[in-house]
Amino acid sequence: MGRTGVLLLNLGGPEKLEDVRPFLYNLFSDPEIIRLPSPWLQKPLAWLISTLRSKKSEANYKEIGGGSPLLQITEAQAQALQSQLFSQGKDIQVYVGMRYWHPFTEEAIAKIKEDNIKKLVILPLYPQFSISTSGSSFRIIEEMWRKDPDLQTIEYTLIPSWHKDQGYLSAMVDLIKQELQHFENPDTVHIFFSAHGVPKSYVTEAGDPYQEEIEECTHLIMKTLNTANPHTLAYQSKVGPVEWLKPYTEEALKELGEKNIKNLLVVPISFVSEHIETLQEIDLEYREVAQEAGITNFKRVPALNTHPMFIEALTNLTTEALNKNPLRFDEVTHPKKNMKMYPQEKWEWGLTTAAEVWNGRLAMLGFLALMVEIISGQGPLHYIGLL
Repeated sequence: MGRTGVLLLNLGGPEKLEDVRPFLYNLFSDPEIIRLPSPWLQKPLAWLISTLRSKKSEANYKEIGGGSPLLQITEAQAQALQSQLFSQGKDIQVYVGMRYWHPFTEEAIAKIKEDNIKKLVILPLYPQFSISTSGSSFRIIEEMWRKDPDLQTIEYTLIPSWHKDQGYLSAMVDLIKQELQHFENPDTVHIFFSAHGVPKSYVTEAGDPYQEEIEECTHLIMKTLNTANPHTLAYQSKVGPVEWLKPYTEEALKELGEKNIKNLLVVPISFVSEHIETLQEIDLEYREVAQEAGITNFKRVPALNTHPMFIEALTNLTTEALNKNPLRFDEVTHPKKNMKMYPQEKWEWGLTTAAEVWNGRLAMLGFLALMVEIISGQGPLHYIGLL
């Protein structure tokens, strides 16, 4: 009889400096990241951008020790989850699948087949659903399922979103309370939630529920925290000329400085593992912005990583999913008519996922100007150097 497994999904990241260039190549080779009018342009452009951007990206990784800790942390989360399940008498194997670096999702699926897994929970390590993260990963696996008769014998279920899970909320609140105690007057500290941003068009045109879930999650965390601390929600990593979800983290920090806020606690709400966006973007870049704005006491809540309450939450999510009716790909990737999953129709092209959604309504001139900015390292894909 086949075993039960859990597949944890995440982005992936270069573990050492020599991985940066091939990681960027994988990133830009994906039409999820840059959608071009002609598919044959994809790999040549990926080679060009990864070649020209690798030095800048390597410099960012040098600032955090020379590589991303994302895989190490994700594997530790997987091991902790597997151990917790085993302690409850459940012989469940936990796998890790990454989008752009080893172990790739395809590698994890191959191992799942090899181990004769016959029942599988697919769990993205993104608390809030977005078409550019969980949705994108689901769609890739859905395509693998469609083409592989062996995979079609596996009974699977998806966990598309868990931002309202009480165990997750309690773990976040526990970390916030611990950090608040490092301030002289904890009740007066301004709590600053920083979520990864997406282009506004994702929400207004593609029907992405991400903003709604981020806002709801922030509200639930503050409700669970049950204090009178003022708080702000902002979106980081905005790039390019199009409008992203607002307020932007950098601008919100400057506004708080103008209001004479001195004590600030940053909560990375959409990240469950330490990686380049927490260790470099928040801890270094945004800290500098805050200090220049007059915020003198800047602290950050650590990512959940292997916090015991978080592992318990993942355990409960897994067992609950196994006890419910399975949730299928078509229910998640096409839940409502106004939500557009990618890849889009052939006439739609542009930057997506880690950059911005462009489509056929934008002039080619604007696209070419964007490419110049990418290659020069001075424009919209500044953020890509931080992945």
